[in-house]
Amino acid sequence: MTELFDIDAEIKDANLSYLMLTQHIIRKDKEKAMYRLGLSEDSVVLIDCLSSAQIRKIANIPTLLCQFRFNEDHIWKLLSNHSLASREINDEANCLHAAILLSGKIDQMIN
Repeated sequence: MTELFDIDAEIKDANLSYLMLTQHIIRKDKEKAMYRLGLSEDSVVLIDCLSSAQIRKIANIPTLLCQFRFNEDHIWKLLSNHSLASREINDEANCLHAAILLSGKIDQMIN
């Protein structure tokens, strides 16, 4: 049972870090934050206005607030340079290809 409490604490810590980082990115560049984090304009405005107390309260839920934005194997393989040949030859091309695929997903989520 103590293991469950450790996982909850880790999730809450991850939530706090995610919300603080998200708010920092939003305050530096809202458009970039929307693109990089896959957030709508409404979400960006709400997160930007959160106080420290509100962030701590939201982060304290035992459900992970962030998630992986992709679950397709081909994107993971592109990002992780799964094969040795791609690691040596196509590093930059793979990252660019993955970025293009992800940008299409972001456009779908926002629209």
